[in-house]
Amino acid sequence: MSYPTRPRARALYRVALFAALATLASACDAPRRDGVETPYLHSTKQLIPSALLPDDVKPQTSNNNLDVIEFEGRLYLVFRTGPSHFASPLVMLHLVSRPLGDETSRWRHEVSISMNTDLREPRFFAFGSRLFLYFASLGASRTAFEPGKMWRIERLGDATYSEPTPVFVEGFIPWRIKWRRGRAYLLGYDGGENIYNFSGEPLHVYFLTTDNGTDWHAVVEGKAIVHTGGCSETDFEFLGDGSLIAVLRNEAGDQDGFGSKICRAPANALADWSCKPDKRKYDSPLLFARGDAVYLIARRNISATGNYDLGRDELEYSQKLLQYQVDYWTRPKRCSLWRVDVESQHVDWIFDLPSRGDTCFPSILVHDEQSYDVYNYSSALDGKDISWQQGQGRPTFIFRSRLSFLR
Repeated sequence: MSYPTRPRARALYRVALFAALATLASACDAPRRDGVETPYLHSTKQLIPSALLPDDVKPQTSNNNLDVIEFEGRLYLVFRTGPSHFASPLVMLHLVSRPLGDETSRWRHEVSISMNTDLREPRFFAFGSRLFLYFASLGASRTAFEPGKMWRIERLGDATYSEPTPVFVEGFIPWRIKWRRGRAYLLGYDGGENIYNFSGEPLHVYFLTTDNGTDWHAVVEGKAIVHTGGCSETDFEFLGDGSLIAVLRNEAGDQDGFGSKICRAPANALADWSCKPDKRKYDSPLLFARGDAVYLIARRNISATGNYDLGRDELEYSQKLLQYQVDYWTRPKRCSLWRVDVESQHVDWIFDLPSRGDTCFPSILVHDEQSYDVYNYSSALDGKDISWQQGQGRPTFIFRSRLSFLR
């Protein structure tokens, strides 16, 4: 039997202490309304790096973009690892698995992917008895955002996978794949390079579905693109009447300003989105619903207002975008739970998950009727608070937090 070294033991203790304090704070601070559940946190565990990883899976300094899925009695986890948050030819995706419900078992190495360039946005997708992993390749320059291709691999057996196959259109970034009401949906975008080249050219958000797990087409025939403007990362949820609500990150900006958009679409016109702007930028949006309540997990900017849009309308577009990005980059961040008011299309902050520095790329699994497991990455949870910029060059870790709801 091996025991943690003293530094590692102290680190584990700090994680446990942080989780306990977060639990107490969230239970006290979460808004309470009649008939509305109260969310709270009650455990957090570090998964990456870990002594339970296979010997041939070696995390680098930065461990961030991730996804999880339950499939045929096992938990599958994929994560990006590299020298830093930024693009590098040394970046790899590691895919590991272990039996469901057993956090003491060693992970099994499934497959690792390296293309001598940046790899991001890994997304699992189960279609019947088939398990796919979609991901995006980008450039290798740490100072540029250069979307390449969307790729797909398929599980052929234990630790056996197909070679990567390019899919859909050049420059497409898959953001969220989910099953809802017996149908698969994919939200993604193209034009991502326009966020950082200050060209003002638009991005396009796509709303897609598939009938076979491999070929994607518009949810509403002839309307694959549901938004054109400054928005990129997008997630959605259906409401009880069959309509949908979506949260879109609007980093590049457009006629509605900068930040985010909260959009609705009626059940009989799911590709016709009507949006309201929000000056806050909800990076890495993940939506989930409990009854009539819709919740968002996304990055939070720590400032007096939390806004990304600073209202500098006297500046021309490129100056404005640069100033907003620099201000946002140099402030601390959290990964937070929010509630989306469906009627007003307004977002209310509830509490922060254990997180700081470079953080927030959440994935979620149902644990039981009242609880969820949220998987996320973060800079170290203890010590002096740091900005997002500082965190992007320092070690990041992957955690699992248990999120529960009480009436």
